[in-house]
Amino acid sequence: MQQRSVQPEILETLPPDHPDAIRGRDDLLLVNGIMGNHGWISRTLLRFTQPGWHITEIGAGDGALSQKLACRGVCPTSALHAFDLAPRPADWSSDAGWTQGDLFVQTLPPSEVLIANLFLHHFQPDQLRTLGQRIPPQTRLILAAEPARRWLHTLSGRLFCSIAELNHVTRYDMQVSIRAGFRGQELPDQLGLGEDWEVTVQETLLGAYRMIARR
Repeated sequence: MQQRSVQPEILETLPPDHPDAIRGRDDLLLVNGIMGNHGWISRTLLRFTQPGWHITEIGAGDGALSQKLACRGVCPTSALHAFDLAPRPADWSSDAGWTQGDLFVQTLPPSEVLIANLFLHHFQPDQLRTLGQRIPPQTRLILAAEPARRWLHTLSGRLFCSIAELNHVTRYDMQVSIRAGFRGQELPDQLGLGEDWEVTVQETLLGAYRMIARR
């Protein structure tokens, strides 16, 4: 899998209240737990953020990650803003911001931190470049947890889906996600992060591609 292959995922096409979408989101919580994405984002934010900084999660989905950050004391709910095509969840905190819209049409809210979890792999290189150009000037830290594009993860993902009895949407989408994932410096390069950004990337044995970008 030398080249990224970005294809539509089933979960993207389903209404938020569709039974397969609800089951798929539950499956994603399990997948994130196995990959350790939420824990890594929480620990990294505690390491690098400063008091008073605001955090925007793009592709927030049902808001589970952002709400977990508040519950773990990473930041107050008033410092959180989520951005997604989906509507504001019913249990979303009243003092946290939520924007329902298109990242490529609406302006991102000004914040010092951007986080993305299993989201950026949905986009083609030219879209990522456009997104990189729309990063607010106030942003000082970007954290991204995405799939790592390796054959090992393709095979281990199939085994995990079978053992955990994940539904058909997750089984299909996981393989699409891995083929659209990243290796090496692909993500910062495709976002067009310049010399003013200090970037580190890491891949884990459990299939995560993690990027920290600071300026």
